Amino acid sequence: AFKQSEEAVSGAAHQVTELPFLNILSHLSKGGVSVPRLYHYDQSAGLLYLEDFGDLTLAEACRETSTADLEARYAQAVDALVQMQSKATSQADPNCLAFHRSFDAPLLMWEFDHFLEYGIVARQGKPMCADDHLPIRSEFENIAELLAGQPRVFVHRDYHSRNLMVDGERLGVIDFQDALMGPATYDLASLLRDAYIELDEALIDRLINRYLDQMAAHRQVWTNREAFRRLFDFTSIQRNLKAAGRFVYIDRVKGNPKFLADIPRVLSYVKRNLQKYPELATLRKHLTPYVPELQ
Repeated sequence: AFKQSEEAVSGAAHQVTELPFLNILSHLSKGGVSVPRLYHYDQSAGLLYLEDFGDLTLAEACRETSTADLEARYAQAVDALVQMQSKATSQADPNCLAFHRSFDAPLLMWEFDHFLEYGIVARQGKPMCADDHLPIRSEFENIAELLAGQPRVFVHRDYHSRNLMVDGERLGVIDFQDALMGPATYDLASLLRDAYIELDEALIDRLINRYLDQMAAHRQVWTNREAFRRLFDFTSIQRNLKAAGRFVYIDRVKGNPKFLADIPRVLSYVKRNLQKYPELATLRKHLTPYVPELQ
């Protein structure tokens, strides 16, 4: 037996006969993605012998680096994402677990509800008023439907600076066992609206354009870049709220408070996006009183 993922999943029933990590690893390695090489799997002992990418995460590598070096490293991370999305998506494999689960509306709403349960109710220690809860969920449903309705690509699901390893000139990708199909903006939002590193807005703009240019080179063209940016921002709202709720959950349920310090950063992203789009005024009105960081 192997440990079940704590991430919620949604999709068609698919019998899992091997470790999800190995299943996804096999698919990504065939696509030329920089994932750890598997040397040996001792199934009876429950041991994986994997290539070591070292101890230097992208987060650590960028902690005290120059502006130019930081941009170069993130450009490399964007290029690696394009490689993963284009190759892993185009080479669809029915044996790969990721192609049997997706970010559909119910899963996106589960994550929104996870935020309401832990990021608001558990955090403030009292229930929400129904007059606020109902319109908030309605607005969340609109965002979930928007994201679920996008063309689906291979999504790592946790593509950020602590899951990218700097190994010399190489950037290694780890922690991909929860991969599924979802909107192209999800991993990009995870990378650029990172809970652990706050990037300059001008840099984010350049990196989004780099991503779109690279995707166009792979014949995946977004002709309306403003629409893509809106989708990116709405994806960020969903991803960042989920992270905030998750961090409280890890503290309250798992007894690990180390992520609480990152909550203000992810909620600052949400605040920025709520202020940016007039159509989110209702969500902002009903959500802000419950979340100090949004005020």
